[in-house]
Amino acid sequence: MSETFHEFVVQRSAALSRTAYLLTGDHQLAEDLLQSALARTYRHWRRIRGGDPEAYVRRAMYHQQVSWWRRRRVVERLAPEPVERGGGDHADTTALRLSLVDALRRLTARQRAVVVLRFYEDLTEAQVAEALGCSLGTVKRHGHEALRRLRDFVPDLVERLPERSAR
Repeated sequence: MSETFHEFVVQRSAALSRTAYLLTGDHQLAEDLLQSALARTYRHWRRIRGGDPEAYVRRAMYHQQVSWWRRRRVVERLAPEPVERGGGDHADTTALRLSLVDALRRLTARQRAVVVLRFYEDLTEAQVAEALGCSLGTVKRHGHEALRRLRDFVPDLVERLPERSAR
């Protein structure tokens, strides 16, 4: 294994794993997705190591996720409310997290990818367009539609968000 590739994997795996989870919504699928993307990255390491290999891995994860999604075409039936398991009330943050995860799962794969890269990875719209291999207008359209759908799925989302300290 290339020394520089090994260093890249050690340094960036945790962040890439979180992105993979947000794209898939499942820990095991996220591990498979990241492994697949890293294998593809390794095959092309000589060509991409001088550029931005993390963007390459993100793009590979996105494309692989879309490919899996197209093959599966499993119709999910989502409950209108998250299923409560076990005793007692959950904390507000847990309820908010469940609502967000449920809402993210209801987005299309491309909308979810735009939201994850734009707001979780904190990339600019131009960086998201580059990572996904699409135009800036496409990113804006999918982002706008995703946010509209998220507001529909979780209408009280803004009121339920924890207060952020001033930066």
